[in-house]
Amino acid sequence: MKPVVIPVAFAALIGLSAFTAATSLNAPMSIADGYAVKFTSTDPSGVFEKMKGTVVFNEQDLAAASFNVSIDVASINCGNGMQNRHAKSAKWFDAEQYPEITFASTGAKRTATGYETTGKITMHGVTKDLTIPFTYTPSGTGGVFAGTFEVSRSAFGVGEPSKKVPDVLKVDVTVPVKH
Repeated sequence: MKPVVIPVAFAALIGLSAFTAATSLNAPMSIADGYAVKFTSTDPSGVFEKMKGTVVFNEQDLAAASFNVSIDVASINCGNGMQNRHAKSAKWFDAEQYPEITFASTGAKRTATGYETTGKITMHGVTKDLTIPFTYTPSGTGGVFAGTFEVSRSAFGVGEPSKKVPDVLKVDVTVPVKH
């Protein structure tokens, strides 16, 4: 009877190890230092300097992928103190009433050039669908996500119509993550 117990115990150990490995591949990763959320247009351009959230991403199980992130609106930096105050004011982002921009994914899929995630972005109290194309480069105990997309500020009620400030801004995001 003893000879059967050892192989069964060994098989159970291997089975449990495989479950642990599969579970850890879908474990949430936190956003690491070195992230960047940049927006560009003819004028203004800048960055949001504070971001937080969690990411679940496994290239072999995209159905389990999730991206839940938030950006601190008050962390906007246009490189000019007066522009920063104006951007945070009630006339534009209204950082006091709407302190965060959030994105919560509803799906992810592989594309010809990488991946894309779809989800809901909430900015300035307005929620819209958004698709973000991205690439993923694994490294060590995490990896780096990078994507570029466009956002219409008027679709979210941000700012006033202006000949100086374009309606559509390009957003470049680089997000290192770690387990």
